[in-house]
Amino acid sequence: MISEETNKYQIIDTLIRQGRSFAIYRIPGEDSPKFVMQASGSACLLYDIEDLNEQQGFVIAPFLVSRDCPIVLIRRDYSELPESCPNDSIRMDLEFHPNETEISSERKTKDNYTDCFGSFIKPLQEKTLDKLVLSRSLTLDRKAGFSPAKAFYKACEQYIRSYVYLCHTPQTGTWLGGTPEIILSGEQGEWHTVALAGTQPLQNGEMPTYWDEKNIREQQLVSTYIHDQLASLGIDSTMEGPYSARAGALCHLKSDFRFKLDSNSKLGSLLSLLHPTPAVCGLPKEDAYRFILEHEGYDRRYYSGFIGWLNPEGRTNLYVNLRCMNIKEDTFTLYAGGGLLSSSMLNDEWQETEDKLQTMRALL
Repeated sequence: MISEETNKYQIIDTLIRQGRSFAIYRIPGEDSPKFVMQASGSACLLYDIEDLNEQQGFVIAPFLVSRDCPIVLIRRDYSELPESCPNDSIRMDLEFHPNETEISSERKTKDNYTDCFGSFIKPLQEKTLDKLVLSRSLTLDRKAGFSPAKAFYKACEQYIRSYVYLCHTPQTGTWLGGTPEIILSGEQGEWHTVALAGTQPLQNGEMPTYWDEKNIREQQLVSTYIHDQLASLGIDSTMEGPYSARAGALCHLKSDFRFKLDSNSKLGSLLSLLHPTPAVCGLPKEDAYRFILEHEGYDRRYYSGFIGWLNPEGRTNLYVNLRCMNIKEDTFTLYAGGGLLSSSMLNDEWQETEDKLQTMRALL
């Protein structure tokens, strides 16, 4: 007789094999994960963030919305995990992956990153841009017997301060992540977003007591951006921070912005203003966004988009999709990035991405 825990893993992994549209997620500070699954039909596909106005459901949105990477909204027909494995003879997986990543050596990955770093640092040193976020992906062979469900519960245990999720739809494939950055959370009139920038590893398991000028400057840029974006909508916010916040084996500088909304009918418009955050893009935002799309050299897909539960009439919890991986039949593709300023050094930034990738590698 299999244990309750093993049965739970088998049920979730079976839902993925069947191509069901579902998500299981654990909010920081809560003990039990929440579950959302659509019973029939295709998940709703959207091609403009503002189309999320007045919508309700579980959202997975990409860095760049496109025909290949739409915003996907899962309807909550079921809020409880089935008690037994669904019929595994049903197979619905219509996944499309138009931008498959070639498995490459770590050496090749480092060489590519070095080339990109050179092109990214130039406009920063020339002061045409204030900040850019350079990210990279790493594709590894999938291990035999790997269970996405087991990895999800392992992440819940290891990353208690992060938003941990496992999401599958035929349109997006399977994504697993653990992220510390809220893009929008709240209910009724009370709302919250954060400025998260600057990264250091823990020091002997302890939070660092010193932050260098580069990290402090990066955090200031992000905080100013968040404040100004909210102010542009006439939103008066209060800021708490910056302070050191732990995320797994890493630590970040974080500021909280709290504000009120007279109406929750335009959450999509607010998300459109906030996304992409400077933590995943750069400043000035539009110029940095275009530069990344033209020079980063790969498609981020759902990495550095946002993910979570959206409900204008109840509780919303949406997070920036940082520390994450795309799980495919034969491979894992892991993602990480870091903010660059004119003072950034290649080896330091490379090591930061290595440290961030370890968040997901630890689950494999």
